[in-house]
Amino acid sequence: MNYNILAYIIYAVITMYVIYWVGRLFHRNGRVFILQLFHHHEAQTDATNNIILIAYYLFNTGYAIVQFSNWQPVLTIPTLIASIAGKTGLLVSILAVTHYFNMALIYILSKRILHYSS
Repeated sequence: MNYNILAYIIYAVITMYVIYWVGRLFHRNGRVFILQLFHHHEAQTDATNNIILIAYYLFNTGYAIVQFSNWQPVLTIPTLIASIAGKTGLLVSILAVTHYFNMALIYILSKRILHYSS
C-alpha cells in the first residue's frame, strides 16, 4: 500500500500550523526590535513588520510545497513517520536559522544606525 497521500496531508497540516504559529509569534514579539531600529516610528515599523511577515509566509510555504516534489515512495507506517519527521525537522531547522540570521541583521543594523547617529 502506498501512504504518500496520507503523508502529504499530515505534513501539510503540521507545517502550515508551525509556519502560521511561528510567524504570528515573531510578528508580535519582533515588533519591539524593529520599533527600536526605526527610532519609534510606529507606522514605518508596522509596515516593515507586516512585509517581513508576508515574506516569511511566502518563503516558508513555498519551501514546504517544494518538499512534495522530493518525496520518496512511502510504503510502510514506519517510513511514513520517518519521512514526515525528517521533512518537518528540516523545516523547523530552516526556520531557526532564518530567525537567528534576521536577529543578527537587526542587531548589526541597529549598531550601524547608532554609530551614524552619534
